[in-house]
Amino acid sequence: MPDEDVVNLRELLTGKERDHDGLGTILAHRLFARRPGSPGAEFVDLAVLPPGTSIGRHRHGADRETYVVLDGGGLMYRDGREFRVGPGDVVVNEPYGEHGLRNDSAHEDLRLLVFEVAVREERRDGPGGAAHGEGADGAHGA
Repeated sequence: MPDEDVVNLRELLTGKERDHDGLGTILAHRLFARRPGSPGAEFVDLAVLPPGTSIGRHRHGADRETYVVLDGGGLMYRDGREFRVGPGDVVVNEPYGEHGLRNDSAHEDLRLLVFEVAVREERRDGPGGAAHGEGADGAHGA
């Protein structure tokens, strides 16, 4: 296969300094962005948080942003609570909720996939709004 047919993400990742007023410089690449008027996710990003960096605490509007931890681990903040996340964990950040993620490891990168979907109609399932399959801490195990 010719080299021009394959692109390695290491070549695409670019630095994002103090993402959402977080710590240090993370690496990110937007793999996909929805065209206006098209259905589906707004965007899909790959993010790498080197040790000691973070995505600062922030809020979105009427969208649901999901973090899928691919590798590494860290401390997730969501709506006033902190909990640990690691490989295979899926964290759904609800519309208007506050969330952030810090790689508190001394040596290991935290890699994650981030995707956002606009929410047209809010629906809550049971006490606290936990969706089917979600644990008490809000993380889904893989």
